[in-house]
Amino acid sequence: MGVNRVPGLALGTVGLALLLTAAHSANDGYANLLPVFLPALQERFGLREVGLASLVAVISVSSNVLQPFFGAIADAWGRRRSAAIGLVAGSLLMTLVPVASSVPLLVGLLAVGGLGSALFHPAAVSLAHAIGRRKGLIVGFFTAGGPLGSAVAPIAVLFVVREFGSTFVPALAAVGLTLALLLVALMPRGPSPSSPRRGRWLEPRLFFGPVGVLALAGILRSLSFISVVNAKPILLVSQKGFAVDAPVIGWTLSLYNASAAAGVLLAGTFEARIGRRRLVVYSMLAALPLLFASLYAVPGTALFAAVVFLAGLLSNASVPILVVTAQDLAPQAIATASGMLLGFTWGMAGVLYIAFGGLQEVIGIAPGMAISFLFILPAAWLAHSVFRSQGERISSS
Repeated sequence: MGVNRVPGLALGTVGLALLLTAAHSANDGYANLLPVFLPALQERFGLREVGLASLVAVISVSSNVLQPFFGAIADAWGRRRSAAIGLVAGSLLMTLVPVASSVPLLVGLLAVGGLGSALFHPAAVSLAHAIGRRKGLIVGFFTAGGPLGSAVAPIAVLFVVREFGSTFVPALAAVGLTLALLLVALMPRGPSPSSPRRGRWLEPRLFFGPVGVLALAGILRSLSFISVVNAKPILLVSQKGFAVDAPVIGWTLSLYNASAAAGVLLAGTFEARIGRRRLVVYSMLAALPLLFASLYAVPGTALFAAVVFLAGLLSNASVPILVVTAQDLAPQAIATASGMLLGFTWGMAGVLYIAFGGLQEVIGIAPGMAISFLFILPAAWLAHSVFRSQGERISSS
């Protein structure tokens, strides 16, 4: 499978996919540091569930909601450059979160640092879309890098905190900076940035057509994932009696995110065999009972680990298929459509999560999480409707 090449520094399709996946792992590892520190931040600043959920909303808006806008910038400005700059900004600022001395400073770091991820995602997934023929598999491989990085980050960061103290966490930014340099040096230049005529900012029609419906399905699906990674640490500390830096917190988040990475890899692998519609709908529906079970299994047991793993595997499997489908439906605005499905969906779910934070205060953390899981049902129905109505426009390559 051929790719555009930079003389002397060219990589094949596999090498490019590995580089983009590693960069995605680093980016999402940094962007998802907040859940690891939520119990400590609650203790340090005296925040309640709504306050913590508001912090989640800040990073969700800055790193995700704005991705369609930054996708349009990447289409017009250059995707390789955009991906590298986004990774640099995110790695430098997000590693400062655990050493923030005040809530306003913390909010500022989340708001500005998240913009790096908003720039990285649509640019990088557009690069992944262009490097090979098996787009579902390649984008699935790339997508797996996100939860993989989110899986490694909790263990690595909590280890640094326990062994050296939180002041050493900013040193972890070196990984992101190195990968950003490699993106600039090794990724093909690709096509020239779009002309002003072709590089339009945003396509309003995308939001009101089938891509917009897929994005809505993605928002409702993402509520369950965001609820698990943000509320589960609070549940373990406040109701299960674990310390704020207990290894079980890091391992639970890591297991859930690692299984999510496995889920998107399997989705990309079996897309052609199972079919996009069945894969998306069935994986969502199968995740629901496992998410419920994860609330009541005893932490630290084999049953708990199995339930968490399977819940993460199934709840995230639909992501690469939804992204590739949106790209197929918007071939003239691939980065923008990618931003809608990779970022806008997560960001809007993060904003909605404020309401679930309030609900957790009123009825309890576990019941509030359970209600968020139910939104998988309308998500599956919306995705099903798009696949049925747009089947002739969606390739299954």
